[in-house]
Amino acid sequence: MESSKETKEENKNEIRATSKGRMAIPPEVVQFIERSGGCSLLIKGTAGTGKTTLSLQLIEEIGDPDRSFYLSTRVSDDSLYSQFPWLEEKEMKNNIVDSSKVFLEAIYEEEEEEEDDELPESEKKKLESAKKFLGSIDEDKMPTEVDRTHLRSLERKIPGLERIYDRIDGILPERTMLIVDSVEGLTHKYGLDAETFIMTLQKDLAENSNTNLILVLEKAEAKNLEYLVDGVINLNRFYLENRIVREIRLLKLRGVGIRQPGYLMTLDGGRFTCFEPFRSIEETHNDWITVEGSEDRYSTGSKDLDDILEGGFPKGSYNVFEVQEDVSTEEYFSVIRPIFLNTLSKGMGVLAILSGGTHPDNLKDDITRFISEDKFDHKFRIVDYFSPHSEKPYMMALGGKKRDEVGKIYNKHISDISDEGKSPILDYTGFDTLEYLMGNEIAIKDLLEAVANTKVSHNLGIGIIKHGLKLTSEIKNMADNYFVLSSINKTPCIYGIKPKTGLYAIITDSDKGRPYISLVPIR
Repeated sequence: MESSKETKEENKNEIRATSKGRMAIPPEVVQFIERSGGCSLLIKGTAGTGKTTLSLQLIEEIGDPDRSFYLSTRVSDDSLYSQFPWLEEKEMKNNIVDSSKVFLEAIYEEEEEEEDDELPESEKKKLESAKKFLGSIDEDKMPTEVDRTHLRSLERKIPGLERIYDRIDGILPERTMLIVDSVEGLTHKYGLDAETFIMTLQKDLAENSNTNLILVLEKAEAKNLEYLVDGVINLNRFYLENRIVREIRLLKLRGVGIRQPGYLMTLDGGRFTCFEPFRSIEETHNDWITVEGSEDRYSTGSKDLDDILEGGFPKGSYNVFEVQEDVSTEEYFSVIRPIFLNTLSKGMGVLAILSGGTHPDNLKDDITRFISEDKFDHKFRIVDYFSPHSEKPYMMALGGKKRDEVGKIYNKHISDISDEGKSPILDYTGFDTLEYLMGNEIAIKDLLEAVANTKVSHNLGIGIIKHGLKLTSEIKNMADNYFVLSSINKTPCIYGIKPKTGLYAIITDSDKGRPYISLVPIR
């Protein structure tokens, strides 16, 4: 028995483990349900927001399927398999579906007299003694029989509900989980007041019978019910430029501190998955391994982004990333960093005009954690319009220089990083810096020249634009590919305007680790 329990715990921990930015259930919800004693959690939200998916995963990841009951008043077993095919792949699926079927039969089928499976008197005494012993350890936390006080006082009886009480009674003092999906479906069928029904289950099961009670509500507002339960979460769905966005809001979790009230989530693959807040890159010294492109395309350094672009950035293309106001430098750089690293690892040079707030030395320190300092010094050039001189090989100091002198310095550095013009380069421009230094008209003129030169030379152009720039519309029209970077509940996201794509969460690649990234579709 002990080894079986240990195996179940190991399986739970494996399921629950964070995959570098993504996790199934918010940690606050896990902590809330795993506290000692029973609790009640109300899950509300409009149709299609993922309430059933989350409920099933609560059984899989937090509850024990052997001691869990799932009641659905609106789907059959076949519908569950069809809607959630992953159930058939799990060892626990029979227990959940069997429990559901028994519960449904108890509610919908006519009551029939059944013969009691009588235990021998000696076994009854042993069972009773064991319950008394466990109850004596801590009478408050280890109830040995189900409280039926409020069940008996219901004006209208729900056929079969007493049998569920009996089953929970047989499992005590072990904790059980009961999911009702949905409250409206059940109370409407039997003409019962929802407030009375929830109060009955709350008092009898959650408070006095060591049961975790999960109540699914089919609407987003239920102020008259929320005060009855220990926890309330809301599943929400809205749209960002016609792209679906999903989130889970933690409204109340009694006894648990809510460190983050909202999480971005997805139902991709029929699974409920939420995303933890973005964290700054961890210290690491792993070498970057090149992500290969194709004959006519440059890899972005991310296989997922390459797939969206059908193989990567086309050679000779100009590609723009719009960074919205709520996105930090570290968040958008999680996408730019792999582009720089992969470009350098392929032997290509990089010419960069950095966006405001990015210091050249900090950039070098960041990149050289994953690629050699010699390669960076040899192949990377950062334009500095303020300093007249620099001893650093990667700096192109143009401050105070006359036009013809600027041209000579510029051409010399470009020749160095392009092997005297024999190999293409990455031309990277932060347009906030360019517009600030040169004004709108000159910046647009430089943009036109940069795009034309990129296409002729088969170079790769990357432009960064931020909120409030006057040349944004011109850049959109010129760009071959145009992406928007946003931050939703502290998770960086990306979506394409050219090509038009859905919304993706940006997370660390679970196999390769940082600085590789994966893009998870929000569905």
